[in-house]
Amino acid sequence: MAMRPNAGVPTMSKRTKRVLIALVSLGVLGVLWFQFVGVYVNWLWFGEVGFREVFTTQVLTRVVLFLIAGLGAAAVVFLCILMAYRSRPVFVPTGEADPLAPYRALVTGRPRLITLVLSGVVGLVAGLSAQSEWDTVQLFMHGGSFGTSDAQFQHDVGFYVFKLPFIQMILSWLFVATVIGFVAALVTHYLFGGIRLSGPGRRITTAATLQLSLLIGAFVLLKAVQYWFDRYSLLFSNRGGSFTGASYTDVNAVLPAKIILMVIAAICAVGFIVGAFLRSVKLPAIALGLLVLASVLIGGVWPLVLQQVVVNPNGISREPPYIQRNLDATKAAYGMDDIEYIDYPGTISGNPLDVAEDEQTIPNARLLDPNVLNPTFTQQQQLENFYGFPAQLSVDRYNVDGTVQDYVVAARELNAGGLAENQRNWINEHMVFTHGNGFVAAPANTVQNGYPEYTVSDLFQQGDIPVDQPRTYYGQLTTDYAIVGAEEGGAPREYDTRQSNYTYTGQGGVHLGNLFQRLVFATQYGEANFLFSSEINGNSKIMYNRDPADRVESAAPFLTTDTKPYPAVVGGRIVWIVDAYTTATNYPYSQNVTLSDATQSSLVQARGAQGQVAEQVSYIRNSVKATVDAYDGTVTLYAVDESDPVLQAWRGIFPDLVQPNSAVSDDLRAHFRYPQDLFEVQRYLLQEYHLTGPDAAVQFFQSSGFWRVPNDPTVNESTAGVQPPYYLQVQIPGQETAQFELTSVLLGFQREFMSAYLSANSDPADYGKLTVLRLPDSTQTPGPQQVQQLFRSTQQVSERVTLSTQTNGSQVIFGNLLTLPVNDGLLYVEPFYIQTASRTSFPQLNWVLVWYGGRVGVGTTLRLALEDAAESSIVPVEGDTGNGGQPGTGTESTPPTSPSTQVPLPADAAEAQQDLTDAVAAMDQARQSGDLGRIGTATEQLEQAVKNYLQVVERTQLSNPGTTPSETTTEQAPAGG
Repeated sequence: MAMRPNAGVPTMSKRTKRVLIALVSLGVLGVLWFQFVGVYVNWLWFGEVGFREVFTTQVLTRVVLFLIAGLGAAAVVFLCILMAYRSRPVFVPTGEADPLAPYRALVTGRPRLITLVLSGVVGLVAGLSAQSEWDTVQLFMHGGSFGTSDAQFQHDVGFYVFKLPFIQMILSWLFVATVIGFVAALVTHYLFGGIRLSGPGRRITTAATLQLSLLIGAFVLLKAVQYWFDRYSLLFSNRGGSFTGASYTDVNAVLPAKIILMVIAAICAVGFIVGAFLRSVKLPAIALGLLVLASVLIGGVWPLVLQQVVVNPNGISREPPYIQRNLDATKAAYGMDDIEYIDYPGTISGNPLDVAEDEQTIPNARLLDPNVLNPTFTQQQQLENFYGFPAQLSVDRYNVDGTVQDYVVAARELNAGGLAENQRNWINEHMVFTHGNGFVAAPANTVQNGYPEYTVSDLFQQGDIPVDQPRTYYGQLTTDYAIVGAEEGGAPREYDTRQSNYTYTGQGGVHLGNLFQRLVFATQYGEANFLFSSEINGNSKIMYNRDPADRVESAAPFLTTDTKPYPAVVGGRIVWIVDAYTTATNYPYSQNVTLSDATQSSLVQARGAQGQVAEQVSYIRNSVKATVDAYDGTVTLYAVDESDPVLQAWRGIFPDLVQPNSAVSDDLRAHFRYPQDLFEVQRYLLQEYHLTGPDAAVQFFQSSGFWRVPNDPTVNESTAGVQPPYYLQVQIPGQETAQFELTSVLLGFQREFMSAYLSANSDPADYGKLTVLRLPDSTQTPGPQQVQQLFRSTQQVSERVTLSTQTNGSQVIFGNLLTLPVNDGLLYVEPFYIQTASRTSFPQLNWVLVWYGGRVGVGTTLRLALEDAAESSIVPVEGDTGNGGQPGTGTESTPPTSPSTQVPLPADAAEAQQDLTDAVAAMDQARQSGDLGRIGTATEQLEQAVKNYLQVVERTQLSNPGTTPSETTTEQAPAGG
């Protein structure tokens, strides 16, 4: 046996120590200053908007959690190291060269300091990790009841949403603390000889055995508790594959296994504790082996066997009861349990002139596409290069002269990105060009010479929608900070018009008058001009966080905002209306949805609009509507769904944050829209969760009767994404007048024919009402893709496309393809825009395209397009059997063509292929000639040749089912232009 070595500890010179201490101190002070600046800037901003209770509640909760978790973890580590150190053996058996000797000497020289430092580091990490869970703790303290119980354990849903996450968090903390304490004790015992890997005598001391066994026993005991609460997590299982929630295997195998494993874990924990006091490792080892074996056999193998042997071969009889639970819970969690389903004839015959007489829907049919018209608004209404409009404009409705109609609307905002190079300097960007000017609107159903008929309210004029304060300091394009205000009697500095400047007089902004404030913001933005600019005076204020959605998210961090804020004139002021959602992730049996996936429409994928966050939810409510004043930035939150349990919990945390529903003015409520992101989530789920009746669960299991959202046919197919929903004034069956609805169509699963028409009401009287018009499968109403193909193949349209794109390089833009329910059928309306090749050009409405009753019409107005459709013949869609899709009639099944373009149906595939080759060659020659008439004729011939080729191939396959297209001819069909 040998004494512990008394090796010396390396020392540093006094000068080195002073330099090191100074550098570390400066580094610490720098970190603390930057942390302080971030917190202080937030403190000032919350004071500006009047929501400082949000800031203080968050900070206090975070500090308390930091202290509890940090001190707790530090105490566990400290006690474990202390116990191991005090129980270390007096003599340490060592060899001639002990590699641990230097470390042992280092710790022995300063045992208390090293223990405190290690414990402090662990506590710091644990505290920083725990403080981010402030919302989980607050919801546990203030969460209440949903009034609905789960189908398996009969607990209120509030237990899963508010209580279970907190319990799981506490268990996780305890697990981590136990593991860290075990590692700390293990290392200490090893360092001081309590545990040895080699050498004579016993390899582990009695003290080490006792301490480590107790820690393992505590860990296994926690595991027993976790097994109990793991039962509830089964209600969020995805074992069923196609649905969320406990499946047959979960309930009949995994659930009993959790109980059995809990009992075994409790017994094992007792075994570890008893073994520790008996100074035996055999009993703990046997207990641990039993637990591991049981976990593998009972927790893993048995559920797998049951799934493979019982469920997979008999799923249609085993899973439906659990699928039904998923159907019911999902509909309740996403607000889809009160949808009105209406059987809609969806007739595909009728006279388009009868539709033209409709007095509700047709006069309100929207011809202006808000997703196309940004260049038009910009060129015609920008006024100055530093003004701008969002890439996607908005649709709202206004009562003008006693008539309510849709308008495409936008605020004329400051767009610093539009400044010319000679305008770019710090003064101009932050102190001169500070605000936008006015509100621009255009009736959505009328145009003048192909362009919107604007009504503008700004500093120069007041249109049909008057605005008292047209200056916009807060908006979607004003993302950078601005410094406003001037000395008493000083000259105004902020650009207002070319003849005058302006000094801001509103309540927005944080005062910037003293040196300390300027130093803070100089640090925040890394800009020394805050300190040296003489333009900043005692009245100066800084505006930051100016995007409406960002302001709402910062003011109420528990809300998820909609990606489509929109401006509205309310009480003569421009305000941004922001829809906000409360969400939850633990609604039992409800289907999990990732918001970013469910809202991936063509606006995001093809047009670059902002996408929703990648947050997974199982419950969502649009329970809050927020407004942000465009002049002073005032944020106001309204509880429009006061029955929402999640919102009730947050109102308990922040009592004065959200105003009651009764505080919403009638003027403001008239501009509320059903939020687009929520609608897209519900539409995403309704593809499968529309099933009703006693066989709904069986149909769900069979994936029969499913719907799908069509791709947007008006954008590039490679980046299309699904068709976005559209805001329209339409009259839904059962309504006396047209109302402002958010609408979308749904197709049959893997089909192009219509199955349903979904709408969400935005009018105050019936706000939020969801209606589904279900079309019969026997009536094959074409979907958007088929109608778009018909539009493109119409002679007038194809000639216009050819003329525009091949002669002067103009761009053809197909606007939004709208679907309107009229006369028990569906009317498709699409604006057709032309944009010339000039750099300063902008889209001009050129034609209006319609489809109704199997007929296509083209005109410069909707009325003329319907009249044109009435004079045309029925054009069957692809896959149709005649009469617009109604099988068996056989009437009017051939599209009308001129004699020069009529191509007879070939006798066989070889002849069809030759006709196709000839048509391709004729198209090439026509293009080379540049003759537009010849190009149009060749285009029609090629289209007819392709159709004939496909019909002949299909006929051949039907008569010879085993053949493939490549076997019907000796050559491949040529690629057509």
